[in-house]
Order: sequence, then C-alpha cells, then structure tokens
Amino acid sequence: MSYLDPDRTRLAVLGSPIAHSLSPTLHAAAYAVLGLPFRYGRHEVASGGLAAFVAGLDNEWRGLSLTMPLKREVLPLLDRTTPLVDELGVANTVAFRRSGDRVLRYGANTDVEGLVRPVEALGHVPGEATVLGGGATAASALTAAVRLGASLVRVFLRDTGRAGDLVDLAVRLGVTLEVLPLTELAGTRHGFVVSTLPGGAADALDLGPSGQDAVLFDVAYEPWPTAVASRWVDDGGRVLNGLDMLAEQAIGQIRFFLTGDQDELLPDEAAVRRAMRTSVGLPPTVLS
Repeated sequence: MSYLDPDRTRLAVLGSPIAHSLSPTLHAAAYAVLGLPFRYGRHEVASGGLAAFVAGLDNEWRGLSLTMPLKREVLPLLDRTTPLVDELGVANTVAFRRSGDRVLRYGANTDVEGLVRPVEALGHVPGEATVLGGGATAASALTAAVRLGASLVRVFLRDTGRAGDLVDLAVRLGVTLEVLPLTELAGTRHGFVVSTLPGGAADALDLGPSGQDAVLFDVAYEPWPTAVASRWVDDGGRVLNGLDMLAEQAIGQIRFFLTGDQDELLPDEAAVRRAMRTSVGLPPTVLS
C-alpha cells in the first residue's frame, strides 16, 4: 500500500458537541497497528464555523472526520466528491491532497458502510426497515437499508414535513418509502430498526422486535445501553450500537485518508479492526 502525502500527519474529528467523541481513541488504535505517526484530535466546531476552520489549516493536515452538524455544511467547501456523497448530499470525511500547485479537498461518506458491515456480520437480511429520525444520518440509514436488501422503508419523524430530502433520496434509490409520525410507533413490532436519534431520545418509544432475528441498530453510544436498546434485548431481539457504526465508518475513513480509496483494504485489516473495537470496549468482532 502506498500512502498519499506522507508528510501530512494531522487529523481530527469536528462537530458540536464533540467532547464525548471516541473517534480519537479509535483512530489512535488503528495508526498504532499500522505503525503510522499520525496525530488525531478533536475540535469543537459549531454550525457556521466550518469554513473558517478549514481555511486556517496548514500543510500538516491530512483529513477531517465530521459529525453533527457539519455533514451537509461541508459540501460547498469540497473540490471533489465520491458518487455516494453526490447521491446522499452528506459527507462525513474530508481528505486533503496536493494536485499540482493546489491542495484539493476530497469528500467521502463512510457512514453507510459503518451501518452495513455490522449488520452483514450478523447475517441479517431485512426485507423491510424502519428508520427513526430525519437528519443527515437518516439519509445514510436509508441507503444502508436498501443495500442490505430492504424494499420498503418506514421513516418515523417528530415532524413529517421535514422528510423532503429523504423522499427525494428514496426516489433516486428506487425504494418504497413511508413517512409516519413517531406517535404511530406505539406497540409496534419490527424486524430491522435503525435509530438515528440522539442518545436517550428514543427511550420513551414503545417498539419491540418481531422475533429473535430482529435487529435494532441504535446509533447512540453515550450513555449506553439506552433504555430502548435494553427493552429490545429483554424482548429477545439483537442490538448493535453506535460504537459498532463508529468503528466501521472509521475504517472507511482511514482507507480514504491513506490511499484515496475507501474500498481498498488496509494491511492486516482484521488486526486493525480488533484493536479499534477493543479500544472502545467492544468485543473484538461483532459476533463475539
């Protein structure tokens, strides 16, 4: 593997709030296994502050990870984007690369693979999917559900009038989408749910698994377990949490930072994955 721009050794995760982020822990574990002298930090950047932050970066910077509320705000700042970013209108990764006399900003989305790979590891193939929430991560959840095999996706929102971007995306993906208010969740059973709501926001929701194979992917991880995840397990279902997603989307980011190709495997990627997962208290593999 040939690493692009070896002198660029600084990276960070940006967002607001950001103090709780475990991305620095995950990335540090990966770069230790890979033997790379990279420094990965975190910076509080609120909405409206991303352009100024990026403009102030020097040539040491290799890339950025983005979380709320920056995944859409970054789009006008990018020189190149992957097809998935163009499709979703969401980027969570920026890589800086020299092209002649210019430094270009390349945008990617690794959230989708962060959702897909843990579910695939469980061997779960959903025919239908339920998505809770309508923000940037919900777009990735909708796309992930389709990639996993769902032909029908139900999205539950507090305000169904804010579903326009998801409706447009569903048309592009060729999937049937139903948009429903969160109040209609009460007492319902589901085979595959992705909750993109902030930690604790889904705790009062009354939903449960349709059977022992049913999966709840709750992207929250602080605090954990959430009340809704605990009830799901008590009812016999299986649960994935936000750290499962965070680890897998970080692997995609590291691939992109190093080679420009988020699909190119890392050297001894299995060892990298084990180190990353154990660094944040996850079992070495999803099935452990």
